Amino acid sequence: MSDLHIRHAALPDIDTVLQFWRDAAEGTSISDDHDGVARLITRDPEALLLAERDGLLTGTVIAGFDGWRCSAYRLAVHPDHRRQGIATALLEAAEQRFTALGGRRVDAMVLEANEQAHRTWAAAGYHREDHWRRWVKPL
Repeated sequence: MSDLHIRHAALPDIDTVLQFWRDAAEGTSISDDHDGVARLITRDPEALLLAERDGLLTGTVIAGFDGWRCSAYRLAVHPDHRRQGIATALLEAAEQRFTALGGRRVDAMVLEANEQAHRTWAAAGYHREDHWRRWVKPL
């Protein structure tokens, strides 16, 4: 994995990231637009981690921390680059960020129907908590 480079996203990366998520991520979010990603990068410039190989975007994860809770979103690896340790490297980078910030536990948003993702998260040491449900309200 020595040729894999993980870095923080910057504002010029937004269009590339949005296209990448259309190709590689499961599901969509209300914030999957230029303004939403720009707000994320502006508010927390270290939250959106990008994995690149030879300058090509191969994976992403959002490692958000609000001072109390560590949250992982948008773990995605391009289909042509899966099963090469990219998700593992991204999660390790996210966990290092959380530890440095004083985080104690990571909550990951994972689609119920995405069974491939369930295996990825489980292999990284995460487990499902069935006694919680996410409640949402679009603004």
